[in-house]
Amino acid sequence: MIPAASGAVPLLSIENLSIHFETVRGTVSAVKDVTFQLEAGRRLAVVGESGSGKSTTASAVHRLLPPNAKVEGSIRLDGEEITTMSTSRILRLRGREVGYVPQDPLSNLNPVQRIGKQLMHAIRVGSPSLSHDELRTQAIDALDRVGIPQPARRIDQFPHEFSGGMRQRALIAMGMACRPRLLIADEPTSALDVTVQRRVLDLIDDLTREQGTALLFITHDLGLAAERADDVVVMKLGEVVERGTAEQVLSAPKGAYTRELLAAAPNLTSARLVDAAPPEAAPILELEAATKIFGHRTLTGKDNRIIAAEGVSLTVSPGETVAIVGESGSGKSTTARMILGLEVPTSGTVRFDGASLARLGHAGRFAYRAEVQPVFQNPYASLDPRFTIGQSIREPLDVHRRGTPAERKARVAELLGLVSLDPQVATRFPHELSGGQRQRVAIARALALSPKVIVLDEAVSALDVVVQAQILKLLVSLQRELGLAYIFVSHDLAVVRQISHRVHVMSAGRIVESGSPEELFAAPKDPYTAALIEAIPGYAVAPGV
Repeated sequence: MIPAASGAVPLLSIENLSIHFETVRGTVSAVKDVTFQLEAGRRLAVVGESGSGKSTTASAVHRLLPPNAKVEGSIRLDGEEITTMSTSRILRLRGREVGYVPQDPLSNLNPVQRIGKQLMHAIRVGSPSLSHDELRTQAIDALDRVGIPQPARRIDQFPHEFSGGMRQRALIAMGMACRPRLLIADEPTSALDVTVQRRVLDLIDDLTREQGTALLFITHDLGLAAERADDVVVMKLGEVVERGTAEQVLSAPKGAYTRELLAAAPNLTSARLVDAAPPEAAPILELEAATKIFGHRTLTGKDNRIIAAEGVSLTVSPGETVAIVGESGSGKSTTARMILGLEVPTSGTVRFDGASLARLGHAGRFAYRAEVQPVFQNPYASLDPRFTIGQSIREPLDVHRRGTPAERKARVAELLGLVSLDPQVATRFPHELSGGQRQRVAIARALALSPKVIVLDEAVSALDVVVQAQILKLLVSLQRELGLAYIFVSHDLAVVRQISHRVHVMSAGRIVESGSPEELFAAPKDPYTAALIEAIPGYAVAPGV
């Protein structure tokens, strides 16, 4: 157990906690005899890879486990037992005393309610006497504090009008709305770029200091754990395998698993995974001065336009990985969508094998979609939950009528093997797989039609460091074997340095700097690039790790 400060009574005390799930395939033990304490004003990071039980433990504190969960042991908040607490009491506890910031903003925001209405509801929980105008003012201020631009306008938008990073910031604003005594943050910054990540975590730090709020920080990012936490608990397969202060655990790890996590976490000194840039060849994909503007000028002259990308020019050659990096809202995902043909440029040109996409007819566009395939950030949202894994991978083959039914079935098995998954996985559903396995399935589906280019839009940002390292090595291996060209869209510069041959840095819809990773990271020319690099979390790795 992490020792308490002298005379201090822990705000949160978890003792001998075990959590089991009753399923049709039997009992699954997710958490096994976990014990730790958290004092008021302290910051505790619970670290581990996907499936380690860290999020399940956090959900138990908030009583958000599904009905088939069986909880044994004790969870006490300021001496009050949570596991036996009445429903009315737990409802009063949530938000007011225990705030919660979940990981996936897309599934935790109501898609048919404006962001402002949802945030105002969260504020009203702690301040029921506020008028509508006062609630709106506080909601605008909350959005501004977590770094959302033009909050007075954005408050009236719906979740689908926010980028992934902006949706996550809105969730953080909701979790902090009532200034709770305990804030549970479950991977709160996995979808954020490094500069916004720093701003948000600085804000959480301010809350901790000013209000004496305790922070239970669930993360797979060892850099953040070292930089932001006072204490660290390392979990593996539902058990605590190491604990102590952040300095003790991360600078002098005792366990082999902790050393493995440290070794897997990318940083600016990690070995590059790709070979030297491929020989010069004619580009397979080109963007020339591509611009995308959303909205329009009204009849009254009001300008509602948003310039998402402006004058973007880049090329991609066979066997090359070109990275596009930048903050949330920088235009990198819009650029990716123009490349995929999901957005039509307002001006400029996208060319594939020398042919302009704008001049392709229906048949030409249909053929183009087979040549340029996407892998998106959230594999769970990318896969139809009603389809088996085999059906999801086979769907592109069905749509493009590739091969006989028997050949398509064989191709599915071949693709699963290519991404290091057992062919038996084809009979399972997405919810039965881990996040890393689902992302491998998304990659397998992208490979189904043997494309020449794959657009990876934040494809590893939500994965823990061990799984992330596995996926990156898989992508490099597939590129060498199949000669694929990658467009790697990311906010994680440490990962970009590992996997890319060329890098384009975007800000406010424009490319502000381009070059090789060696050039950009050693001597950035643009102040924005330098700021991105400076904001990367760092930590000391013990000798021999």
